[in-house]
Amino acid sequence: MKIWYEQDTFWKKWAPFLFAKERWENAPEEVANLLSLLKITPGASVLDLCCGPGRHSLELARRGFSVVGVDRTQIYLEQAQKQAETEKLKVKFIQEDMRRFCRPDTFDAAINLFTSFGYFEDAKDDELVIKNMYRSLKDGGVFLIDTMGKEILARIFRERDWQEIDGAIMLEERKISKNWNWIENRWIMLKDGKAEEFKLALRMYSAVELTMLLSKSGFNTIEVYGDLAGAPYDHKAKRLVVVAHKAKAKV
Repeated sequence: MKIWYEQDTFWKKWAPFLFAKERWENAPEEVANLLSLLKITPGASVLDLCCGPGRHSLELARRGFSVVGVDRTQIYLEQAQKQAETEKLKVKFIQEDMRRFCRPDTFDAAINLFTSFGYFEDAKDDELVIKNMYRSLKDGGVFLIDTMGKEILARIFRERDWQEIDGAIMLEERKISKNWNWIENRWIMLKDGKAEEFKLALRMYSAVELTMLLSKSGFNTIEVYGDLAGAPYDHKAKRLVVVAHKAKAKV
């Protein structure tokens, strides 16, 4: 049986929850905020790693950036490509595993948003992803990761939650394991009198752990924020947002 993140059925079934209307509506503000952190201007080349159906890739293209979106899920890429063609946007979408994607010295910036990091059971795979991003950036390039930090999760943790979207009910059960390194999730969808269950798990990082991983991979200046708007990473933080810079070439 395939691992959860390799199951197309999972990504298709949960798309209405993962990419609800509100999240699409939030994309322009999120992009405006991340651009203020990245400090890049239109015309710059941007890699959207784990782009999904293109919420941020498309918005970046609308603002004049040269965008490449990478994801492993074909149905998401097809949706994103269709929208790009409808709007006549110049975006290149590529189907690839983030552990394999690398384009040396190609991008001015790379982004990895919406907790799309920490999928792999072997921590060395996470390190490989970071190293691929370092290599893919031009000298002076910048990499932004947006995820849910351990510190935040410890503050807001709930064992169970539920929500309803378009007549479907999602039940979520969470369990912390491996000494706070891992979160195991059980998702159940109730729709049309049927119940479908999926299990997924993620590696969690604290701000210190993630910055150390980025530093180990070569990034020399690293900033930490509590959201994409640049709030401090403190007891009120909503997200763990890390901005890592690749050193400029010496003249």
